[in-house]
Amino acid sequence: MTALPDTVGPEDAAAGAQDAREALERLLLDGPRRYTRLQVAELAAMSPRRTQRLWRALGFPDVADDEPVFTDADVSALGLLSALIDAGFIDPETEASIARAVGQSLSRLADWQTDMLVDALTRVGGGDRQVSPEEAVATASTLLPLLRQVQDYVWRRHLAANADRLLASAGSADRRELAVGFADLVGYTSRSRGMGGRELGVMVEDFESTATEVIARHHGRVVKTVGDGVLYTAVSPIDAVEIGLELPDAWQAADRPALRVGAAYGTVLTHLGDVYSPVVNLASRLTSIALPGTLLVDRELARMLGGLPRYRVRPLRRVSVRGYDQLQPWLVRRRPSGVEEDDEAAGLHAFEDMLDQMAAEVLETGDDAQG
Repeated sequence: MTALPDTVGPEDAAAGAQDAREALERLLLDGPRRYTRLQVAELAAMSPRRTQRLWRALGFPDVADDEPVFTDADVSALGLLSALIDAGFIDPETEASIARAVGQSLSRLADWQTDMLVDALTRVGGGDRQVSPEEAVATASTLLPLLRQVQDYVWRRHLAANADRLLASAGSADRRELAVGFADLVGYTSRSRGMGGRELGVMVEDFESTATEVIARHHGRVVKTVGDGVLYTAVSPIDAVEIGLELPDAWQAADRPALRVGAAYGTVLTHLGDVYSPVVNLASRLTSIALPGTLLVDRELARMLGGLPRYRVRPLRRVSVRGYDQLQPWLVRRRPSGVEEDDEAAGLHAFEDMLDQMAAEVLETGDDAQG
């Protein structure tokens, strides 16, 4: 394997970097760039307008009509798409939406894997020299097949985890009864302004790691994370509440902003991995009015918790937020257990029992007036 000299001038370094880039591109794209946008459309038997729409949906910028940026792999991919449409698996009207969902998901994955590859190449070069094209290709050739195998495994496991939806009756699999929860960091915007990029990145990574672990432990699904927040769903309302109660405690630390959670339950439309419903909006509004470290839920979730001895559910003062007049939030806390009671504690327990009864009466007769 040939390496560049230990000491190179700026021009040599730039030339070496360009050679390495081109070698990696040929590996990643299964060949050199040889076709223009119009040529690849003709070879795939698609209109240029359609191929451009798909290219943009995947998240790539426009290219000049005479610029050769496409490869044989691009032609093959368009052929596979046509085959899926012809077989009836993909509706032509939704192909761009599917391309957009795939592009957004894999773009983030590619960002992470690029960082991994950069670290691997830095170790190859010892951190003080430019790696050669041969070294770059050899490193990528070893790493990428392993990443592909891991991706395939995780993808299949997620499909298996959604077996209930795979087996659902036709036409109803996209509408489900779900609990939806939002968790967000209080004061994230102001706090992040005073943080360096690395420090902020560590905090976001820790938050996403903690949220993912807690949500998975209680059989929930992370729909998406957005820096200071996470949107999750759960089939079981109890699981959704357990997530909402555990997350603030699992995240809590002196050097971290507090976490608050809102959750609601109802009919949800699932589409291309995302969720849509007034239930989603309601969970978001509940989160926005929750105090740090607390969980607020809607009436439906509160009703489902009624009578369960492990929770205390309390109605809070009605508030008006965007889209909801006189919204009735419900505070959920764990009920203490296994504690020996003195006279004062016994009195407090009796008082809480009275509040439980009052909350139950509100649930039975009240009207949240949430719209």
